[in-house]
Order: sequence, then C-alpha cells, then structure tokens
Amino acid sequence: MCEFKVFLGDERVAEDVIYAKVEDHGVTLRDVLGKPVVVEGVRIVEVDVSSTRLVLEKTG
Repeated sequence: MCEFKVFLGDERVAEDVIYAKVEDHGVTLRDVLGKPVVVEGVRIVEVDVSSTRLVLEKTG
C-alpha cells in the first residue's frame, strides 16, 4: 500500500495518509488507522506516488 507524507510548504502536516478528499473548506485526509486530519483553506497541487508525497498550497 502507498502511504503519503503530506506537506504544506516545507511543513509536514500529516503522514501515513491513504485518503484525501477536496471539500469546500479545504482537504480532509485520513491515515492508515482512519484518523482524520482536516487542513482548511488549501488545495492539492501535487501528488507524487513514486516519492509518496502529496503537496498542499494555501488558497486565496
């Protein structure tokens, strides 16, 4: 299984992420245990499976 490290700029905001959903307020992430992490005011700008990296960027 592919678990992602999630970054907002240079800051790692989550790891072991297997689910990401773009919603009106931002992005909801879930790790392998199902624990949600909500990052508000962002959008997904990069998904790199080979590096297991997902990059977020502030909106507005």
